[in-house]
Amino acid sequence: MQQGELATLLGDWSGGGGPLYRRLADRLCALTEEGAIPPGTRLPAERSLAVALAVSRSTVVAAYDRLRAAGLAESRQGSGTRISGTLRRPLLDGRVPGGTAGTIFQRMLDGPGRVMSLATACEPGAAEVAEAAQAVVCDDLPLLLRTPGYAPYGLPELRTAIADRLTLEGLPTTPAEVLVTNGAQQGIALAAQLCVRPGDRVLAESPSFAACLDLFRDVGAVLVGAPLDEEGPDPVAVAEVLRERRPTVLYVMPTYHNPTGLLMSAARRRRLAELAAEHGVTIIEDNAFDIRLRDTPPPPPLAAYAPKGAEVLSVGSLGKAAWGGLRIGWVRGPAGLIDRLARRKVLADLSGPLIEQAIATRLLGRLDELLARRGPEARERLERLEKLLGEHLPEWRWRRPDGGAALWVELPGVDAGAYAQVALRHGVEVVPGSTMGPDGEHASFMRLPFVHPLERLDDLVARLAEAWAEMRRHGAVERVSPSCVI
Repeated sequence: MQQGELATLLGDWSGGGGPLYRRLADRLCALTEEGAIPPGTRLPAERSLAVALAVSRSTVVAAYDRLRAAGLAESRQGSGTRISGTLRRPLLDGRVPGGTAGTIFQRMLDGPGRVMSLATACEPGAAEVAEAAQAVVCDDLPLLLRTPGYAPYGLPELRTAIADRLTLEGLPTTPAEVLVTNGAQQGIALAAQLCVRPGDRVLAESPSFAACLDLFRDVGAVLVGAPLDEEGPDPVAVAEVLRERRPTVLYVMPTYHNPTGLLMSAARRRRLAELAAEHGVTIIEDNAFDIRLRDTPPPPPLAAYAPKGAEVLSVGSLGKAAWGGLRIGWVRGPAGLIDRLARRKVLADLSGPLIEQAIATRLLGRLDELLARRGPEARERLERLEKLLGEHLPEWRWRRPDGGAALWVELPGVDAGAYAQVALRHGVEVVPGSTMGPDGEHASFMRLPFVHPLERLDDLVARLAEAWAEMRRHGAVERVSPSCVI
């Protein structure tokens, strides 16, 4: 097992009391008992793991000694330290399975605990959700209860509302071109299952959203990254990959990119659509991160610029504008592809929840109102966070995002994965940039959401600054390029 892989599995191992070596040993013991570290697994060398966890080598040595004393590990000359092969293998692994987003989802299962988590860029639900829910209970529920309760493509009224909304945004759409999904994540998962076979290449922006990259990895894709400039993915780099590596899918986030907050220009959308059509590549565009920090509306979805015959699947959601707890998303595409996606969705869940879809139908009619309110609130938090970072962490660098809910911050001369370990000991969980690169790049970057209330931002930045000061006191941290990104 590589040091980067184990560091990810360890998660918030340094919380609680007692010496660090004991906390590390206890966490390794728990992972072994859960089956996350199988019997016979070779553990990283002490020095390598110490660098990855930003602790002294003696801490790791003492932790390994404690495991050996408990009979959980064994060492042989020249072969390092391994988890004992005589241990009983658990029937099931209770942890979130591998992938770069694994720790993000594990945090959702474990709960926040003592840590201020920056693993998710989600806001509390809007007041309009409660109002819409009350109206549904009073007016819509009696009618819904007269139906069997299954609508594999989605509630017809919601499909119509989504089609009308996309048409208003500049992408003419009919209800037959819309599939309602359980959040944008399910939509992208279904699209990945439909369009990708094991060994196929998927071209994605670099950086990109870790959870979605994992969806492509899960179906056996080989990920290839395209760098970003001020307008979106570099078209020269995209053209080269399309020509030389022949991917089957291009996955992009035009409005607004996660984690950089970049808004892809209309010209770049048109160019990417033309390139994809020329090479017969399916585009999956993910527009679920629609939090607007500027008054100017974004360009139409990328699909609006696609030449005739091009395959573009456009994914959207109400998660950011209204509430992630609704789990309402959608895929818009050619009717034939929507039919094939629907068949896969039926196998997964038979049908989405109709009450939530009825709520979403009402919310879509108020979407402009929601976006108009969410934007200024996010902008106020962003301005406060930027001011605090400028005062307490002047070495950090970032580009002000066009939208979204996070800063893409560069930590000059420091491996963000190592900094994340120090930050955990100060009560903050951050997502290092290496988890958001198709090939594990962006080691000196991290995503910093500004979704916490204004009154908590001072405490957040104070903790980050304390962790930074501790790291700088110990000098520059050696970079560790993870061989296995999970």
